[in-house]
Parts: sequence; structure tokens; C-alpha cells
Amino acid sequence: MPRIKPLHLLLLAFAGFYLLPLGLHGLWTPDETRYAQVSQQMLLSGNWVAPHFMGMRYFEKPAGGYWLIALGQAVFGQNLFGVRIASALTSGLSVLLAYLLARRLWNDPRKTFACALLYLSFGLIAGQAGYSNLDPLFTLWVNLSLVALWFALDSQTLPGRLSAWAIVGLACAMGFMTKGFLAWALPVLIAVPYMLWQRRLGELLRYGPLAVLVAALVCLPWVWAIHVQEPDFWRFFFWNEHIRRFSAEDAQHVRPWWFFLPIMTVACLPWAGLLPNTLRKTWQEKTQAPIRFLALWLLLPLGFFSLSNGKLPTYIMPCLLPLALLMGHTLIDLISQGKARSIGLNGLLNFAIGMAAMIGLIYLQIARPLYGNSHAEMFSLSLTFIVLLMWILTNLLQAFRPLTLWAMPTLGIGLLVVLLPAGMPALITDNEMPDQFVQEHLGELQQTSALLSNQLESASALAWRLQRPDVTLYNTEGELRYGLQYPDAAQRKVDVTQVQDWLKEARRHGPVGVLLRVGSTSEMAEAGQLPLGGKRYNKGYLELTLYPQVP
Repeated sequence: MPRIKPLHLLLLAFAGFYLLPLGLHGLWTPDETRYAQVSQQMLLSGNWVAPHFMGMRYFEKPAGGYWLIALGQAVFGQNLFGVRIASALTSGLSVLLAYLLARRLWNDPRKTFACALLYLSFGLIAGQAGYSNLDPLFTLWVNLSLVALWFALDSQTLPGRLSAWAIVGLACAMGFMTKGFLAWALPVLIAVPYMLWQRRLGELLRYGPLAVLVAALVCLPWVWAIHVQEPDFWRFFFWNEHIRRFSAEDAQHVRPWWFFLPIMTVACLPWAGLLPNTLRKTWQEKTQAPIRFLALWLLLPLGFFSLSNGKLPTYIMPCLLPLALLMGHTLIDLISQGKARSIGLNGLLNFAIGMAAMIGLIYLQIARPLYGNSHAEMFSLSLTFIVLLMWILTNLLQAFRPLTLWAMPTLGIGLLVVLLPAGMPALITDNEMPDQFVQEHLGELQQTSALLSNQLESASALAWRLQRPDVTLYNTEGELRYGLQYPDAAQRKVDVTQVQDWLKEARRHGPVGVLLRVGSTSEMAEAGQLPLGGKRYNKGYLELTLYPQVP
């Protein structure tokens, strides 16, 4: 281990597992098409203050996260790589923070490398690194605020302490402008009990105002600008996205309180087998300051998120960096003591998961085929089998040589992240990546003067690929319910009783493109209201109709 250059290995893994797959598959619904279009809208309109989704007000999140995604598209182009690069880079920076904090805590090159490698290869982290949404971005700012907090508490010089507290404020400000007030709550949630235990509350009161001042100075220009431009933003954002989502019985994604407990186990695959030892060692060493700080960072946000009625798996991403550090600390101590049993069991657990997945895939392919008989489908099926086989082999190597080949699961999860999207059956890719269908008919769609869609995901794929936000919504509103209430968006939606008149009027001005999802009875009824004629294309549940202009 001392002869390995860990940063070079981490950089290679980052390039291979995070950057390489960014442009290899279409945008997943519902998140990627939405975030791609909202950030593209900033580039097209020049309005970097108020987020708009397909030209309509979209106040579910502040503007900061969209800035980074838009910047990726501005630098790398309005393409798949440009849309996703912000997630990959912020995830890579979180890996770097894990490396820096582990080095500061233990000053042990083996633990430093192991902690960073485990975090990089956590399934949820690696998967989200290639997925365009705000969670990797927000996670970076939370991680930075808490890593800087530790550096502030651990610093022996006044300039170092002041600089670290200023970085805490900067990170909280950027987190706030990415997802809201939670970015301020999490550092306070951890800092107060830790410093009470350390009997350093006076230090928090002396230096904490510096972080608050920096956060206020960074946030204030945008906070004031959005208030002037859109006075209703703060009312909607605060009540709908914070109070209602946290406590309302009809909040989005309502889940039971224990929802995150199994999610945490799945999120840290392929290292979940180390959880029992990690939790036991953390409890045994709970009086040590670094361990207590990491335990508070792991457990208090987890408990806070569990109290919320609305829950999604990605909400716990800020809890995973301390878990990686605690797990890496435990892993290297096991290796140093020659205790191979737990590491080998982790490999066997992953082996069992891989075998179950392969047997399940074979059974489904025989009983209810997921893949068709075309050459493309057979290639995808073969690729999926290769991914599962590599997962099985890499984890068998860990199981049989746990003290020397302990890092092999990283290769298994890395290949899964890179290759599995390309190995998905057409049943999934045709329906969940509508931008690819749009791309196939881009030339014809560019000739249209009006666009219509009955699904937000398909509409946003149209808007992003064509760089045109003016897609009319057909009998759907979803997350645009608020934006549609404004007078300037009144004509952006038609229902089944209006669609024929709308289409007749639109065709007088030029060709019309209609992209429908036709997978349910209601969607079939919507399609039935459209006139016959036009050029039709089908892919999965998606149906594209191109109507020519009429006098």
C-alpha cells in the first residue's frame, strides 16, 4: 500500500467509472430530462435568476444547482456529456473530500486510500455520479461544510481556523442555493451536540457568526434578485418544498419512518457486509473525537430525514461520506490484524447477490422474456450477463483473498455502472429514454412550428433536443401545476376537449409534431382524440405523429 500512489488510482477510477459512461446512453426519465431542460432554459433565455421549465415558472428548487448543470452544457455542449458532467465532477470532489478528511483524521495512507475508494465505489454514489440531478451537487456542499467544520475545530492556527469557518459558510450558501434551507440545518444539527460534548460551545459562538456572515453575503445577491423578479418564489418554495414535504400527509413520495434503514444497506453495496463490524467498532470507539464526529454526521441526518414524510433514496447521500470513513477505518484495522473473515463474508454476500440476479435474469428470459430476439437485444442481454459475471468473479476474488484483494468489489461496481445502462432491454430504454426517440427523428421535428405532448418527461425531451421550450402540454400538468397558474402560461395546456381545435389552428401556421406516451387506457383515449393522417412512428409506448401544414 505505501508504494501505491492513491490519488493516481482514484483519478483513474474516477475517469473510468464516472466520466466514461456519461455520453453512452440517453437521458433517464423523470429527472434527467427535466434538469437538462431547466438548465438549458437558462442558457437560451439568459435568465439565471428564476428557474423555468419549458418556459414556465418552476420554483421547486433554487437556481444554484441549475447553474452548474447549465455551465456543463455551456462548456461541453448541449449533449448527454454536458448535462451529466456536473454530477460526475461534484461526486469526484466529494471523493477528494473523503480523502482529505481521512488523512486529517488518521494520517494513515492505507486508511486514507481505503476511505476514499469505498466512498467512490458505494453503489448509490457511483450511480448518481452519472445521473443528472441535484443530489450529487447538494451532497458536495453538505460534505464540504462538514469537512471544513472539522478542519476548523482541528486547526491549531487562527488563520487556518478562520479560513475553515469561512469555507463552512460558503458551502452552506451554495447548498442553500441548490436545494434550500436543509443546507443550513445539517451542519448546525451536527456541530451543536458535538461541541457541547467537547465543551467548546463558546468557540462555536465566537466563530460561527463568521460562517453565517459569509453565507449571507454569498446568498444575498440571488435572494434579493429572485425576490424582485418573482415575489411569490419564497412563499411557494418555503411552504411547498419544506413545510409541506416534511410534514404533510399528502406530501410527495410518502414513506414509512424506517424507509432509509434498508436503503442505507443497499446504498453502500458492494461493502454492506462490513456494516456489522463498522457499527460495532464505532460503538466501541465512541469516546474518540473523530469517531464521535463521524457518528453524529451519520446518525443525526439519518434520523432527521426519517422524520420527514416525503422520502427518496437519494436524500441520504449526505450520510454516506462519514459511513465510508468509518467503514474504511474498520476495514484497514481488520487487514492490519489479519482478520479476514468479515471481508471474505462481504465478498460472499456480493457473490450471492450476483448469482441471484443471474438466475433471476435467466428465469425471466425463459418465462417472460425481457429481451427480444433481434441482434441488438441479444447484444444487450450478453452485455448484462458479462456485467453480472464480472461482479461475481471480482467478489469471489475478495472472498478467497480478502487480505490482499480486498478492493476487487470496486471493479465489479465500476463495470456495472459503466456497462449496465447499455445492457438494459429495449422494454426499458425505449420507454425511459424518450430523448433517443426524439433524436432519431430530429430532422423532421426541426421543421415543425408547434409541438404537443401528453407527458412531462417526453415534452422535456422534445424541448431539450430541439432547444425549444414551447411544447404544449396535452391533458397533463404534474410538477408544472404551479407554473400553469400564471396568465402568461394559460395557453400552454390543452385538454381532450380542446385538442382538435388546437391542432387545427396550429397546422395553419406550419407542421405539427405530437409525441404521446400510449401505455395506459387513459393515454390511449388521449391518442384517440387526435385526427388520423400524418406520418407516424412508434417505439415502445411512445408514438410520434408529424402532421403537415394545412391551409
